[in-house]
Amino acid sequence: MRNKTDPDAFETFYKDVRGRLLLQTWALTGDLPAAQKAVRDALVIGWHHWRKISRLEDPESFVRPQAWSRALRRHTARPFHRERGFDEGIRATLAALAKLPLLQRKVLLLAHLTTLPLDQLAREAGITQARAERELQAATAAFALARNVPTTSILGLFEPMAAELRDLRWPRPTILTRAGTGRRRLHTAVGGAIALVAFLGSGVLVTDANGVRPRLDALSLHTPPSAAPAKAYPLTTDDLISGAQVGAVLGGSWTTEMTSDNTDGDGLVLPCQQQRFADRSPRAALMRTLVSGDKLSVGQSTEVSATPATAHAAYAASLKWYAACREPRLQLLSTRQVAGLGDEATLVELRDWNTPGRSIVASVARTGVLTTTIVSEQPAPGKQSVRTNTGLLAQAVGQLCGLPDGGTCAGTPKLREIDPIPTGDHPAMLDEVDLPPVRTVAQPWMATAPKSATTNLAATRCDQSVFHRKGVTGDLTRSFVIPTAKLPPQFGLTQTVGSFGTAKAATKFVDGTRAALAACPKKDIGTKVSVVENVASPARDLTSWRLSVEISDKSSVIFLMAIMREGDNVAQVGFVQSGAATITDAEFAALTHRAADRLRQLG
Repeated sequence: MRNKTDPDAFETFYKDVRGRLLLQTWALTGDLPAAQKAVRDALVIGWHHWRKISRLEDPESFVRPQAWSRALRRHTARPFHRERGFDEGIRATLAALAKLPLLQRKVLLLAHLTTLPLDQLAREAGITQARAERELQAATAAFALARNVPTTSILGLFEPMAAELRDLRWPRPTILTRAGTGRRRLHTAVGGAIALVAFLGSGVLVTDANGVRPRLDALSLHTPPSAAPAKAYPLTTDDLISGAQVGAVLGGSWTTEMTSDNTDGDGLVLPCQQQRFADRSPRAALMRTLVSGDKLSVGQSTEVSATPATAHAAYAASLKWYAACREPRLQLLSTRQVAGLGDEATLVELRDWNTPGRSIVASVARTGVLTTTIVSEQPAPGKQSVRTNTGLLAQAVGQLCGLPDGGTCAGTPKLREIDPIPTGDHPAMLDEVDLPPVRTVAQPWMATAPKSATTNLAATRCDQSVFHRKGVTGDLTRSFVIPTAKLPPQFGLTQTVGSFGTAKAATKFVDGTRAALAACPKKDIGTKVSVVENVASPARDLTSWRLSVEISDKSSVIFLMAIMREGDNVAQVGFVQSGAATITDAEFAALTHRAADRLRQLG
């Protein structure tokens, strides 16, 4: 274990993080002088608390918020000014960032200029993971639009800024450690002001201990994986599936498009991939993509973790990328557990409803300390996509299990459909990835934040069901809308959930809703009700209806509504269409079963 007060360890940390922190704080404020001073202040504080933060898995996560908050204070304390002397591209990037609300700017920079997984990104931003996903989606779209680039090219916009910083000269580490030590000694008496003033007065055009002025030649936009172990792991390109193997399973001729360790660019190669690596510090990693013509593609990512436990964490993180895919208009169709492949394996099937439609299947397996992901893409509907992807996963696991610290090899795969993988802060509720496409609408669904169900947004005027009542816990409601489609305000999908404490109480509530719907046409002659589906079993109780409600002599509103029970948990789902912007009864019925599957996560 390293010495927690060792100046050498801090010097290594200082030289590793200073460039990234400066790039981030400059992008955050658009004010380079404020960013420089803030990063120096934060690093002085870092040495002050080095005994504590050196024990952290990621000490940078302590220093970065210090730098960001100080940069914002310095920047807001002075009139806004445009940076001069930089090229037009840098000025345009800073201007586009300045247009974003501060929270969206923070989320965007954390997503693109750090390697934080989404849950840690959300914690650092001080918001829920679900909100972080929404803010990131909005920020990414707005920033890309302002800079007139595809969202996949955002990281490249920061490269010129990074290049601009490479000639910057930094204080030698001993100046920071002296200032930090002084700050520590004086902190309880007069705070850190004296130490910081002394540090800032020491000048910036100084030399390193060896007389060489430090430069940012090795500036990286992302935190690199931790240093390689003394003995490198023997993962080679021969351990990845080849074009011949893919052809044997899928047929046709396949060409290797790319093979790399995925350290260049933004690292987001596969569909739905959210981070460069699923393991924050892999011992080794390789990635390969293969194509057949212009319509078929296969990608493989393989990572080596330090232990089976960290490999399991990487396996779970990889699965969540696909289980909660945030690419617009991608729908989760099914989730299957795969027995007989490695130590654990799961397959996720998605459908891309953008034009042209794609069938995407991602299967993730772990064998010992190795985790591998196979993603296949083909034109929809891709009827054989699940079977073929399982065959490719078997090939991949078979090649990896014999490596050092590998685990179970590949047998005969057996697939079993399971509930969707829980994701987000409210796993008992529907997610955007669950929703089917809307006819005549090409824009994606967006979810509102769940809130207490003081008003049941999913109820119809026939039932007026109330979830916010005595004896009900966990009552939440949310809506899904398509704000960019210019649809009437009544259009949308809503869901309300709650736990009724006992199955008997939940059953009574569901039966009451059914009775209200059955009686509605007699009480309201302007309402027509027809049953879409009715399922009754000891565990699942589900009914869905189509309602036509006259609002005038010439117009009616069409509702689809469902009530469902899983044990003592109840959910209600409602959909209001608008003209041709609708979903079919079959699609709504499938969605209600997905809602029932997720409802099991409530309590």
